Amino acid sequence: MGIAERKNRQKQALRERILDAARRIVMREGFAALSMRKIADAIEYSPATLYLHFASRDEIARALCAEGYAQLLESFVPLVAVADPAERLKALGRAYVAFGVAHPETYRLIFMEDASYTGAALAGAASVPGDESGAAPAQGRAAQGEAAADNANGAPAGNGDESSAAALDMILAALEALKAVGRLPASTDSAVWAEAFWANLHGIVALHLTCPVFPAAPLDTVVGVALDAWLGTSPAAQPQDASAVAHKNRSAGASAGSPAGSGAEPADPPSNRKATKTAAKRHAEPVAETVADAVSEPAAAPKAASA
Repeated sequence: MGIAERKNRQKQALRERILDAARRIVMREGFAALSMRKIADAIEYSPATLYLHFASRDEIARALCAEGYAQLLESFVPLVAVADPAERLKALGRAYVAFGVAHPETYRLIFMEDASYTGAALAGAASVPGDESGAAPAQGRAAQGEAAADNANGAPAGNGDESSAAALDMILAALEALKAVGRLPASTDSAVWAEAFWANLHGIVALHLTCPVFPAAPLDTVVGVALDAWLGTSPAAQPQDASAVAHKNRSAGASAGSPAGSGAEPADPPSNRKATKTAAKRHAEPVAETVADAVSEPAAAPKAASA
């Protein structure tokens, strides 16, 4: 190993120690407690040494954000293999909220502290000044995760300029898949929907982190209701089929109040047949019957009951 290579490795190792110490301080005490002097004390170096690797606390914060975003993206990448696009979106939504809950200070730093930090996180693959040995490990993971996401969604590799919103692109790809199979209206603006979906998830996480009375119900329940409102109820969690309910009601009515000697089961009334067809249609197209209806058709005012 040459002298130059050894120096670069030592420099990279110290840089990683700085980031590791900064990460621990943020996780333990919050970002407000982070300072160059506190980091220097933690790694037993002088503050002046830190400035050879990072120009400021903000630069360390941006590096931590890029690393945190890479972790979030890594949790997303396996989920693009979920075949059903609605279930894929639900899985992405749950993973997003789970990340925010599991890493509250990192989430705050990425999305709730400073716009420049958020920009650095979403950019993800920008090189850090002073690192002559190449991208930091976290940035390498981000680049790999973005490439994997692009490949899974059928996008060409090597589109680094388009990787600033890799997680959002996964959401966008699933919405496009829903449009392709007719489960969203063809007029749906998938880019707007992706941002609205992301905003919904961020709102849940932000309220969970900042509002002591939210949620009143279990967080998983709130997340499930939000996702069902967007994408419909999953088949496994749907209520009993309307035809089965009608059959059960008819059976109960026959045993409790049917005329004696009536052995034949009454035929379905037209209203039950209509309910069965409606339920089947909703089961086949859960997304088009939920948020899509709210966007494409204004809700009709309820009619007054006739006297």
